[in-house]
Amino acid sequence: MIPSHWYNIVPDLPTPPPPPLHPATRQPVGPEDLAPLFPMELIGQEVSQERFVAIPQEVLDVYRLWRPTPLLRARRLERALGTPARIYYKYEGGSPSGSHKPNTAVPQAYYNAREGVRGLTTETGAGQWGSALAFACAQFGLDCQVWMVRASYEHKPYRRSLMQVYGATVHASPSPVTMSGSKVLAGDPDSPGSLGIAISEAVEVAAAEAGTRYALGSVLNHVLMHQTVIGEEALGQLDEMPDVIIGCTGGGSNFAGLIFPFLREKLAGKIDPTLRAVEPVACPSFTRGRYAYDFGDTAGLTPLLKMHTLGHDFVPDPIHAGGLRYHGMSPLLSHLYELGMFEAVTKSQSESFEAGVRFARTEGIVPAPEPTHALAETIAEALRCKESGEDKVILTALCGHGHFDLGAYDRYLSGRMEDRTLPQERIDEALSELPG
Repeated sequence: MIPSHWYNIVPDLPTPPPPPLHPATRQPVGPEDLAPLFPMELIGQEVSQERFVAIPQEVLDVYRLWRPTPLLRARRLERALGTPARIYYKYEGGSPSGSHKPNTAVPQAYYNAREGVRGLTTETGAGQWGSALAFACAQFGLDCQVWMVRASYEHKPYRRSLMQVYGATVHASPSPVTMSGSKVLAGDPDSPGSLGIAISEAVEVAAAEAGTRYALGSVLNHVLMHQTVIGEEALGQLDEMPDVIIGCTGGGSNFAGLIFPFLREKLAGKIDPTLRAVEPVACPSFTRGRYAYDFGDTAGLTPLLKMHTLGHDFVPDPIHAGGLRYHGMSPLLSHLYELGMFEAVTKSQSESFEAGVRFARTEGIVPAPEPTHALAETIAEALRCKESGEDKVILTALCGHGHFDLGAYDRYLSGRMEDRTLPQERIDEALSELPG
């Protein structure tokens, strides 16, 4: 069954997460600071102390187009690995846009439409979030403008086409249509772009245009809360509780959506799984970033967020997992990481795509580049079980399909995929620009 409520983990934490700060006053932001960008209902959810928030009927009606999503056991992969481990995956690729992102895009579009907003702006990395918001805006009659990171805009034309089919206007970011984009292009006309730059452009336009607001696909508390439909469904679908739960992390919404309901049960002493986030070597905010207040965007237009960050000026290498190319991490997940509630590891492009191909050849589903990182760690965990003889239950989130990412798979299969190292000097340089 589709859950009737989203789960808000904040009231169950031993200490509350640090609040966002106004960049000028360094004081916690209030509703009036966020009102130009978000509807009041989402602002309320961002700071809510309710453990469960009811999902509106209008949102449930759209959810029914693809939810509940299947929880499957990867028996063929288990046999191929020769592991005693039992591997389960929650498959979110059956949504209209092919990923988990509509879980939050639909309620965000609904709440904005209910307040009389005419259009939404946003950014997108790999295109999954942009596709999801374009779909959601079509459901509620809203205009949609998407700033797509240039590296993905050029490498994934069909994801761009999907957004346009749903009615969105798509800009390559950095773009000349905004002041923040023009500034980046003046310094680097060939900039591959980043999520931080694209966020700056979308926020700039939303703040300037009457009747237009901004929608974010990850990072913020209300976004993570909307994604808990994934974990809530999984809890009801599993016949045995997992020993290890693994998910990829970019901004954090997919991982949070999977683990938060299980973490609730862990905090209550009912289960005790190991929780593990997996991030790309090229953008390791948990494992090599600093826990500090930083801007969520490159131009410094957003509030200051206490998060694991590589610095808002950091531009990751243009890896194929565009959805994981974000300089920061969800403040809520960053807080939990500081509390020691989960682990984090990194995976390279090559190891991740090797896992994606292995999964496709056994289970038949071609994963998006982002969840291949989680699959790589899932396979590594299953092989460790083979060595030790442990029959662990492993759960992972396959947060989207890779039908629009076959160009990336072609590069891997042809031997043209590169694994670049990330010098510490690049991180240090970006972190030196953190706001005081």
